[in-house]
Amino acid sequence: MQKGLTIILFFVVSFACAQKKPLDHKVYDTWESIGTKQLSNNGQLALYSVLQQEGDATLYITNLKTNAKLTVPRASLGQFSNDSKFAAFLIKPFYKDLRQAKIKKAKPDAMPKDSLGIANLTSNTVTKIARVKSFKFPETGFGYMAYQLDKLDTAKKAATTTPKKDSETDFADDEPAGGPKKDEGTDLIVKNLLTNADKTYKYVTDYAFSKDGKQLVFACSGSKKDKSAPQGVFLLNTEKGTLKTLVKGKGSFKGFTFDDESEHLAFVGEQSPEKQEIKDFNIYYNSLTLDTAQTIVDYDMPGLPAKWSVSGDGRVSFSKDGKKLFFGIAPIKKAKDTTIVDFEVAKVDVWNYKDDYLQPMQLKNADRDGKRSFLSVIDVYSNDPKVIPLTDLSLPDANMVSDGNANFVLASTDFGRRVESQWSGSTLRDYYLVDTKTGQRKKIIEKLNGNASASPAGNYVIYFDENTSNWFTYNVATGKVSQLNNGMAIKFADEENDVPDTPKAYGIATWTEGDKSVLIYDRYDIWSFSPDGKSQPKNITNNFGRDNKIALRYERAQQDNRFERGADTKFVKANELVWLSGFNTLTKENGFYRKNVGVVKNPDLVVMGKAKYSNLLKAKDADVYIFDKGNYVASPDVYVTNDFKTETKLTSTNPQQASYNWGTAELVKWTTPKGYQSEGILYKPENFDPSKKYPMIVYFYEKLSDGLYSYQAPAPTPSRLNISFFVSNGYLVFAPDISYTTGHPGQSAVEFINSGVENLKKNSWVDGSKIGIQGQSWGGYQVAYLITQNNMYAAAWAGAPVVNMTSAYGGIRWESGMNRQFQYEKTQSRIGATLWEKPELYTENSPLFMFPKVNTPVVVMANDADGAVPWYQGIEMFTGLRRLGKPVWMLNYNGEAHNLVQRQNRKDIQIREQQFFDYYLKGAKAPAWMTNGIPATEKGKTWGFELTDDKP
Repeated sequence: MQKGLTIILFFVVSFACAQKKPLDHKVYDTWESIGTKQLSNNGQLALYSVLQQEGDATLYITNLKTNAKLTVPRASLGQFSNDSKFAAFLIKPFYKDLRQAKIKKAKPDAMPKDSLGIANLTSNTVTKIARVKSFKFPETGFGYMAYQLDKLDTAKKAATTTPKKDSETDFADDEPAGGPKKDEGTDLIVKNLLTNADKTYKYVTDYAFSKDGKQLVFACSGSKKDKSAPQGVFLLNTEKGTLKTLVKGKGSFKGFTFDDESEHLAFVGEQSPEKQEIKDFNIYYNSLTLDTAQTIVDYDMPGLPAKWSVSGDGRVSFSKDGKKLFFGIAPIKKAKDTTIVDFEVAKVDVWNYKDDYLQPMQLKNADRDGKRSFLSVIDVYSNDPKVIPLTDLSLPDANMVSDGNANFVLASTDFGRRVESQWSGSTLRDYYLVDTKTGQRKKIIEKLNGNASASPAGNYVIYFDENTSNWFTYNVATGKVSQLNNGMAIKFADEENDVPDTPKAYGIATWTEGDKSVLIYDRYDIWSFSPDGKSQPKNITNNFGRDNKIALRYERAQQDNRFERGADTKFVKANELVWLSGFNTLTKENGFYRKNVGVVKNPDLVVMGKAKYSNLLKAKDADVYIFDKGNYVASPDVYVTNDFKTETKLTSTNPQQASYNWGTAELVKWTTPKGYQSEGILYKPENFDPSKKYPMIVYFYEKLSDGLYSYQAPAPTPSRLNISFFVSNGYLVFAPDISYTTGHPGQSAVEFINSGVENLKKNSWVDGSKIGIQGQSWGGYQVAYLITQNNMYAAAWAGAPVVNMTSAYGGIRWESGMNRQFQYEKTQSRIGATLWEKPELYTENSPLFMFPKVNTPVVVMANDADGAVPWYQGIEMFTGLRRLGKPVWMLNYNGEAHNLVQRQNRKDIQIREQQFFDYYLKGAKAPAWMTNGIPATEKGKTWGFELTDDKP
């Protein structure tokens, strides 16, 4: 009887699986993913959103004590007030309305705008305000918020959107007909959340709360059509309701910043004539005891270099103790010569071999460089204040130390060595301590191949030298340099480095309070070093990581003490119990551990599983945690917990997945012909039947197996393989890892990919005659190389491939303007020598020279706006194979980049890729674009998707 029941159950399960439908190209738009999430400070509320690929998001706020849930359609970004009593979020227009507006080519002002939602978490109600572009809560204060309306539709006057009965308008009357001009501000509404009273201020261009929320500063542009509208900078006392005019008159003011105690204010601004091209910016300062703001830095301030001025693009900030004010200066720009007639002058780029950067790189960065500012400082309380320039053109980069409290900044430069980035991809840097009182510079590190940073309290500068793979500290007080890992056999740089460049450091976890120790990663564990080098280093995770092949990393729960610790002050207490993420490099499982950083002991396991845990956040004032969890089978969802012994699931994304034939992911391992151990992921259909034979697609890049438990949503991808789609449609998908030998990247791909495929072909359920390969960029190169080596693949798809390293070597990466030489000599292309030193390696690894051997049908994607791989590489592949009479197609998505950006193009390539592989691996009919092509006269009219009886 039991046996019969088993047979019946097996039949039912098999029948159920058989009834599930394969994924089609219509499922993408509504497929869901997790958006932002946050816990209220008291840990009683969770805010999170669920997004659609192309559709309307939904935001949820759940009371974790009562399970009451507030649902807000079309909202995605939200924030709790500091007192956990309110939440605010922007509500997007309906996707369908945005789409219609784009179809009608509506002007920007006439496009549907965001709305603001304000949730009262006590009454569980939501108030909505139309046409809002931004909102702010005070960082630590509560009871108030501010939001700014978007511009009105210039075609018609918008209706007033703020509640009339509680409104109090301090400034101008209603908006003049026709709406504001582009340079005019919009309404700012300040809301008392406790009384629901509003105050409206007109023509506001920028605004900011003090940290405690008791002060709100804003700038008003005024209006050309309303001469009575106030202009200038104003300061509102939110508690008293009083308003001060800090700066009166027309101008541009921005960069508002309060000190940590909310008692002082600074900003940058100018009141130059409107038609003056180069504006004269100043730094303004206000103590809240003063009625107006003072200009404390202007064009003739002592210490300001000749022909330099305050930068309108620089960031203004106080030191944490409020004694210093940091800001940006820059060389005064040249005004445009209005006597020059554009059509009478040459337009030419002059390339000079002495230039720091190639012209394409200069042109790419011209706008950014034109707005570059150089860090300077002023002593706020000095009786004889003067500007102290901390950086300049030859020493351009600097970071404040100890939140600006230190008497120095850490500055660095690669001045004089920038040309070498053409072939090295990076440059050697010198580091300086620059005195914030005198501007005096002290060089502490010279020609560093690596990176340096200051300790949180500013007692040390720590740096990693990639040439020696050693960690060093510089003692600021004594000038002593100490090697931290002196005499240690353990490696603190990438043990698996397989590019012809120095290995990178695993990195710093954090510091302990007072700079007492620094925690540094090796491949698996965390080490505690005394920064003065006097104490023996301690493996605080007790070699647990290495013994168990688990990579342990410090997990900084972002909401934990986020206001008490500055964003740049990363330290823990001497015996703090911290969170660690753990990734098992053998099984690919991951989870979390707890660890006292002051004790040498195995970390305590909290949770570990066959899933991907991510984005752990802690409530500020409670032991409540929120995180994501999912794997290949389970769509990621949001969970909350107090201790990970019990978890509460807050979302159930993609319930429709249960209706489709999904799949499984498993780890496979094999030995290559040269004896290397390798591994990869094998994806199988959910209804996999070992008695059948399946076609297989091999997808690769470098190493992908760490993603065993990653969810693969069906989506129109930028150009990589849509794994879940093909698996659902009856394909096996294999993603092998590849390791490389310098000088022979092509043969390395052959060694690992082909041997992994041959290993799988030993299984009767793999159809060895129906195997395809697909790769993008570096993967595309490897596809092109593999098909020149043998005929083991029935079809190939190469996205943005390089096929001729000799011509690609000297090209430009147009997205950055960088030359491509560094890729071959130092990084991914892995030749490890110049074209002149090892020309034979460039030809050996260039598929172009072996195209006569190709017999595999191949599609090439090469886009004419590719900024990473020159699209002429795809042309060389297509024209070469075409001349040889080989079956080859090329897709050029006009105006597209290295990876497809426009969603309509992503959808298009999914259809073509399925049709191509279905024809060669499943015996399906061929589409018209493969058999007859699409004539240029039919471009935009005919897509060629229809299936035919013709042969390609």
